[in-house]
Amino acid sequence: MTHTASGRGQDQGIGTSAPRPDGALKVTGEFAYASDLYLADMLWGATLRSPHPSAWIRAVDIGPALAMPGVRAVLTHEDVPGHRFYGLEHRDQPVLAIDQVRHQGEPIVIVAADHPETARRAAAAVRVEYEPREAVTDARRALFDPGCPVVGPGGNVVRHQPVRVGRVPEPGTPGAAEVVVTGEYEVGMQDQAFLGPESGLAVPAEDGGVDLYVATQWLHVDQDQIAPCLGLPKEKVRLALAGVGGAFGAREDLSMQVHAAMLALRTGRPVKMVYGREESFFGHVHRHPARLRYEHGATRDGRLVHVRAEIVLDGGAYRSSSPAVVGNAASLGVGPYEVPNIEIDAYGAYTNNPPCGAMRGFGAVQACYAYESQMDRLAEACGLDPVEIRVRNAVSQGSRLATGQVIDSPAPLAAMLRELAAMPLPAGDRPADLRALPGGVAQTTHGEGVRRGVGYGVGIKNICFSEGFDDYSTARVRLELAGDSLHVHVHTAAAEVGQGLVTLQAQIARTELGVARVTVAPADTTVGSAGSTSASRQSYVTGGAVKAACEAVRERLDALRAGRPELTAEELVARYGPIEETREYRHRPTFPMDPVTGRGDSHTQLALCAHRAVVDVDVELGLVKVVELAAVQDVGKILNRSALEGQIHGGTAQGLGLALMEEIQVRDGRVLNPSFTDYLIPTILDMPPMRLSILENPDPHAPYGLRGAGEPPTLSSTPAIVAAVRAATGLPLPRVPIRPHDIALS
Repeated sequence: MTHTASGRGQDQGIGTSAPRPDGALKVTGEFAYASDLYLADMLWGATLRSPHPSAWIRAVDIGPALAMPGVRAVLTHEDVPGHRFYGLEHRDQPVLAIDQVRHQGEPIVIVAADHPETARRAAAAVRVEYEPREAVTDARRALFDPGCPVVGPGGNVVRHQPVRVGRVPEPGTPGAAEVVVTGEYEVGMQDQAFLGPESGLAVPAEDGGVDLYVATQWLHVDQDQIAPCLGLPKEKVRLALAGVGGAFGAREDLSMQVHAAMLALRTGRPVKMVYGREESFFGHVHRHPARLRYEHGATRDGRLVHVRAEIVLDGGAYRSSSPAVVGNAASLGVGPYEVPNIEIDAYGAYTNNPPCGAMRGFGAVQACYAYESQMDRLAEACGLDPVEIRVRNAVSQGSRLATGQVIDSPAPLAAMLRELAAMPLPAGDRPADLRALPGGVAQTTHGEGVRRGVGYGVGIKNICFSEGFDDYSTARVRLELAGDSLHVHVHTAAAEVGQGLVTLQAQIARTELGVARVTVAPADTTVGSAGSTSASRQSYVTGGAVKAACEAVRERLDALRAGRPELTAEELVARYGPIEETREYRHRPTFPMDPVTGRGDSHTQLALCAHRAVVDVDVELGLVKVVELAAVQDVGKILNRSALEGQIHGGTAQGLGLALMEEIQVRDGRVLNPSFTDYLIPTILDMPPMRLSILENPDPHAPYGLRGAGEPPTLSSTPAIVAAVRAATGLPLPRVPIRPHDIALS
């Protein structure tokens, strides 16, 4: 969808709450998502998936499906025209299962038919003979038991990343910690729970290629994976972004893209694939479940002496982005604190559980829950306030991360914590409205057994891709006449997934060129890559590319104006024609972590957020009501306050979900709750009022001084809420999400 926005120049430029051009359409239901795509002669695709988490495939009989009226194609791995494997970083995932399945829901056969129900019935009619085998579902066993079956290529270790700083003093030796606390923590598997399931439309082209209209986060990396599997050059696989109903990392990996294109090329007709909600749970990656062991040592006055940690992330059946997730967990594993002695071992494991990959927070979430839980335990052991112990150990500009990287931009964490603690607390009176009590309108309580707790959490998150990844974006900007007035056309391949990037690109163009009328073209692969809409990077990198291209256009216009000062800008463009410039923008380089010590300047930018949570807990029934959340976040520069506040609210809501309700229940490798009936996510009734303090301390290395803002709230909200529940109940609560029986039966 092309977005054209008008304004009066700077009144909708950077720093304003410029309205979203797609906002009203989404609210009224008129916005066209990928699942709304339609062509008159299109077919419908469906997928047959494995019911087993681990099995050999002994036979596949597609005859019953082919015999059904209206079925136009039934394809197996033998029909893949090119490479049979794909993957984000490592090509380890089969397009269609070949001789075995490694997780429940692995695709085996795809079908195209005249009607979606016909396609589904045909897929169900395919006969597959399986030989089930032992499923490896415990990540620790996969990593450390030499007798465990091998799941991944060459072993079960996706990545082991140590971090070593100094030397942890032995007890009783000079410099040893006077207070030591240990803990074991667990984080459940969280789903991105986006609004729109996976969907797209593949259209065969006259040149033998295919045009794919798809909801994704990364058009060019999709193209890089799809083309080899189809046996086609990249230029014959053209992708355009269809309407995206949320992403949060789950659309970085392929889902139906290759399948729809295969069916379209085989049948010579357009093929649409749309997953139902249950299939969506099997069709995308999830947040890595984690088990974490931590030891914190400090002086009696709460100064950190050492941190030891073992972080085990379950990557499931395929690699996806697990190596990068492990890297983030390791490099940020002690949090935003100064620690002279560090021993971290972070692991990613192959198992037969559902594949895991990118989700908002990307490895930092799991570590944050553990290290913040430890900071609360340490505060109690030292007799300190939970805010004070964080202030005493807080990083600041000039501090070093565990990797040795210097924080070279503002990091006012101590001041953020003090501001947060000084915010007034909500009234403690028993609410008259039952909706404000645990259990809500179910009237499980009228206040009996309800206790209030307050908790704090802090998180540090890397922004943009790390560890030497060539992270860049491309923008093409054209200044032209539309009638007798100037108009700016902006074209990038950056995926708008609901975060407001289309609005921001227009704001940048207005600011840099002073032109009110701006059109942001639909994202596609006819312009250079913009990278992924993830890692809180698009404002930084695509914003930087649009800014650079606009500056180049302005320089050419200024050169023309210098030669003909008597002419207006409109007259210059009318005389000399449109001015178009394409620019790539790269941030400063990053470097891989040393595989033995973890040292290295691995990150581009770092962002901080601190939360305070106030909760009411019915300790008899185990029900929790979050009364209020407060957040202080440094964003460097506010580009669009309305959109920014929405990002903080949204990230906080996902952190609340992880704290109290969201978990994919997996037993013996099988998903038990693939629906929104049983997989619970926060609703408007679960989200409390929020107090926000948004700070602007510009990062001198970033465009406009901005600091990526979408992910940090997801980190710190979870431990803050859990800390508040602990304060209300007195229970250790080492696992998220907290379930009612964790409280009521304790």
